[in-house]
Amino acid sequence: MTQSRQSKEQYWKISLLILIIFMGIVLFREMAPFLSGFLGASTIYIMVRNQMKYLTQKKKLRRSMAALLIVVEATLCFLIPISVAVWLLINEINGMNLNLSFYISEIQHVANLIQEKINYDLLSTENIMSAAAYLPKIGQILLDSVTSFIINSLVLVFVLYFMLIGGAKMESYLYSLLPFNDHNKKDVIHSINILVKSNAIGIPLLAIIQGIIAMIGYVIFGAPNPVLFGFLTCFATILPLIGTALIWFPLAAYLALTGDWFNAIGLAIYALAVISNIDNLIRFVLQKKMADTHPLITVFGVIIGLTLFGFWGVIFGPLFIAVFILFLDIFKREYIEDKRGSKNMTDAALLKEKE
Repeated sequence: MTQSRQSKEQYWKISLLILIIFMGIVLFREMAPFLSGFLGASTIYIMVRNQMKYLTQKKKLRRSMAALLIVVEATLCFLIPISVAVWLLINEINGMNLNLSFYISEIQHVANLIQEKINYDLLSTENIMSAAAYLPKIGQILLDSVTSFIINSLVLVFVLYFMLIGGAKMESYLYSLLPFNDHNKKDVIHSINILVKSNAIGIPLLAIIQGIIAMIGYVIFGAPNPVLFGFLTCFATILPLIGTALIWFPLAAYLALTGDWFNAIGLAIYALAVISNIDNLIRFVLQKKMADTHPLITVFGVIIGLTLFGFWGVIFGPLFIAVFILFLDIFKREYIEDKRGSKNMTDAALLKEKE
């Protein structure tokens, strides 16, 4: 009877596990387009959870009211920088000369310079046809990106509110599901908190500082539209390896093609000596102050994270790799080193008995 009962329980356990995995895969596939919203809400929740505790425990506010205040605060902190950036971009575009003939002549001039230098016809019929074929695709990508951004922003606000409302219960439930002992659970939670906070604060700070320093260089060396390209450099810092070179290298090349070799070389030297080293310096300081993460984890984490998680991959990519390494370390410590140690103790005990 006992054997039959155990067999049934084993069957129920395996069947339930299969159902959970199957339904989890289906849900993940269907909710993948909203993943950025969930990751963004999780990031902000980790950043403001102590503030939520302060408002509910110290100030005795209702959880719904405290959650609403924090959501409004997070929305304003998120929208205000974006609004300022868009305002700067629109002002810069409005200040540009909109004379089409001027830009056509400039493009023709650059194309002639390229043909003279490397004997390549940039404005050949084949190149123009290829560029025209890509325009609808670029427009569709931009439209999809804007739509996805708006939808995921709404998901972020909605999910964040309910995460704040049920924060304590949610944390307790997730904590109980972690497949570790209490000591390892604390290590995992601590690592996640530190890494999320360091990336959430460090990446925007790094982007702003590098964008300002790059803009100063663009002004000094006579690059066109320094404010606009300084703004674009802020976003380029997110990309690993290439990063700011995606902006300053074409600018230096443009200056060289127009015959301004002095400023072209000066901008290239400034970018390599100052902009790139500021990146490394700020990352080093932030890592030492907040999370001592190896640079390779950051670089490869961002590369993998952008593919897996989209924009929020700059935070969750390095976190993913760091937690994976932590899990390996826990497995080694708990199930390899302990077993070896217990085996050695058993062998020693047997030898002692034989003596």
